[in-house]
Amino acid sequence: MQFPESWLRSFCNPPLTSQQLADTLTMAGLEVEELTPVAPPFDGVVVGQILTAEQHPNADRLRVCQVDVGRGQPLTIVCGAPNARPGIKVPCATVGAELPPGEDGQPFKISLGKLRGVESQGMLCSARELKLSDEHGGLLELAGDAVVGRNIREQLALDDMLFTLKLTPNLAHCLSVYGVAREVSALTGSPLVQPAFPAAPVQIQDRLPVHVQASDLCGRFSGRIVRGVNTQVKTPAWMVERLARCGQRSVSPLVDISNYVMFELGRPSHIFDLDKIHGGLQVRWGREGEQLKLLNGNTVSVDALVGVIADEQAVESLAGIMGGDATAVSDDTVNIFIEAAFWWPKAIAGRSRRFNFSTDAGHRFERGVDPSTTVQHVERITQLVLEVCGGQAGPLDDQTLALPEGRPVTLRVARAVRVIGMSLTQDQCAGALRRLGLEVSEGEGTLTVSPPAFRFDLQIEEDLIEEVARVIGYEQLPQTPPLGPITAKIRTEARRGPFAVRRQLAQLGYQETINFSFVDTRWEHELAGNPDPVRLLNPIASQMSVMRSSLLGSLVAVLRFNLDRKAERVRLFELGRVFFKDASVLSSDTTVAGFRQPMRVAGLAYGPVDALQWGMSARPVDFFDAKGDVQALLAPRVAEFRSAEHPAMHPGRTAAVWLDGQVIGHVGELHPRWRQGYELAQAPVLFELALDAVLAREVPVFLPVSRYQPVERDLAIVVKDSVTHAAVMEAVRAPASPWLRDAVLFDVYRSKKGADGTGALAADEKSLAVRLVLSRDDATLTDEQIEATVSDVLSALQQRVAARLRT
Repeated sequence: MQFPESWLRSFCNPPLTSQQLADTLTMAGLEVEELTPVAPPFDGVVVGQILTAEQHPNADRLRVCQVDVGRGQPLTIVCGAPNARPGIKVPCATVGAELPPGEDGQPFKISLGKLRGVESQGMLCSARELKLSDEHGGLLELAGDAVVGRNIREQLALDDMLFTLKLTPNLAHCLSVYGVAREVSALTGSPLVQPAFPAAPVQIQDRLPVHVQASDLCGRFSGRIVRGVNTQVKTPAWMVERLARCGQRSVSPLVDISNYVMFELGRPSHIFDLDKIHGGLQVRWGREGEQLKLLNGNTVSVDALVGVIADEQAVESLAGIMGGDATAVSDDTVNIFIEAAFWWPKAIAGRSRRFNFSTDAGHRFERGVDPSTTVQHVERITQLVLEVCGGQAGPLDDQTLALPEGRPVTLRVARAVRVIGMSLTQDQCAGALRRLGLEVSEGEGTLTVSPPAFRFDLQIEEDLIEEVARVIGYEQLPQTPPLGPITAKIRTEARRGPFAVRRQLAQLGYQETINFSFVDTRWEHELAGNPDPVRLLNPIASQMSVMRSSLLGSLVAVLRFNLDRKAERVRLFELGRVFFKDASVLSSDTTVAGFRQPMRVAGLAYGPVDALQWGMSARPVDFFDAKGDVQALLAPRVAEFRSAEHPAMHPGRTAAVWLDGQVIGHVGELHPRWRQGYELAQAPVLFELALDAVLAREVPVFLPVSRYQPVERDLAIVVKDSVTHAAVMEAVRAPASPWLRDAVLFDVYRSKKGADGTGALAADEKSLAVRLVLSRDDATLTDEQIEATVSDVLSALQQRVAARLRT
């Protein structure tokens, strides 16, 4: 909401500067979003009156004007404006004046000069040249009572400031200049000028029959007829100026009056052309098939959920939102009907959005407008209509059907003290509420308020606590230091932070995604194997109705999004929380009873291993690439990978990641069923790990370098093709020899024809070459020790995996 400071101060004028007033409003909850001057800085411009305007002897489009600027001797000024004529008063920039900067950003200085041989002693200005508006079709014509020679800034109040408020929905009573002034009076203690609503003299007895058929739409309806108005007159300059400074352009006298009262008092109203109304008016809900052409030119269809004002032939207005074109006032209007009504907020809320537009009237009515002042506001509109357009007013009709019942709200002073956090007495609380114009009855430790008709927001105790806090002033809240000691949680050396994990994954070529924790139920069934996910009571969309228990579904969806946009190589990861039902979890500062919420890290790789290059041939990413990334992520800790199953992954190309005897996650290709379902050209490789396990790391420990050379022994063993590498390595380490430092598989051989021609390998066998590294820190290993260790390893291999030495 925008308005000029001068209009506000006409109701309440506290001894504060503009900035202090803006700060006071902001600290009271009426945020001043912007505070700007009406006009940019300039000087040397005064009110001038054109005495004569003669044709320039050397130019067809220029006139030589004699301009009185109050200095005794008129100035000769050459002007090219089409409306330069004798008698009008316009802004005149005298020699030495400095006008606002032009397009080059430099101030424009007026100097003595010649135009086509005629000396010009100044410049007559348009509104655009003074940066007052974009109008540049001619000189800015001033009111006839403008004082010649007076500084134009003083004449037009250009030192005024524009306040732009950003109001929350509960502050509907501040959607008017008077409403803001009422708040300023309560906050500063300055007197408030109450507007007067004198009853208009009744000169005719004409009445328009109005039948309110829906009391749940309209609770009160007031109106009167005014005949013989002159709509050809101009809207007074002071009214045009105030409307312009509220961001509203002048349309016509009657429309301007209606808009002016809305900004002044906060009540939208409507003025009908009486001669265009057929019979009387009906206030009712719309009917299927009815249509209405609005003032903005749109034609809309209404139904039983939209309130309307209709006559005997058609719908004439959208109730509380916008008038219709058929009964709109025009330059030919002679007789009018003025309407002011109370529309129930629930009957207006959301209706304009159905038609893809919004109006000032709908914005106010859906938040609530005072139902007790419809008669006074009709009187105010009538007063201005008679002053500006003339005419004869008829008797005022007022129908009251159903009005909001203000329920008393009780404030407990002790609770207000706890919530606000400062020591307050009952007298302080009562005084703050009474300053707002609220009726307060006091009890022992309690205050009971009967909300006035204009305060739709006062419904519960917390509303009154907020009023007390903002009137006393949020800046008055004490700065109380915390009672308990605050100790920073320092991360141990054996744990790294999530940022380090993100950085490492980025270095591996992955890009981070951030996704909703709300996912599709289908993802939980298919990709997480979770038949009973945590359901949302009020989901934001049907496809986001449950909480995720796995990050993989979100990554696959992001992959699909990128593939639809022709991405060929995709690397994604996410750090996020997943959610499970768990009755063992109790409520605490970081947990919610009945729900387990661990953190996970997941990644997805799709497409070629590397971007297109000449150094190596292209190949698609596979299981071992993702496994390598997982190993790099966990390093220096060494994980074990065991064949496993996962609902989202390929049954034969999936491994469980084991660390310290526990499963911390899985890595594998996407299941062929889901690959087909998501229409993927190749199977992406995925991994998902518990973040706590990834964050843990071993603290480096100093170990002396052995002074004795290690010994290497290579074993070539034959095992069944079904024996896994993990089983072989487990058998090698089974003897737990103190001299065995490392064991590495460095070769695998299978017969190409199904059987080795020498008979060494059968069709279902394979040969593995394992290098053993043996070492001792305190002495050189003897041959007996070496042979004993190798023998123990061979025995374990034979017993555990039925291995034999290859001959």
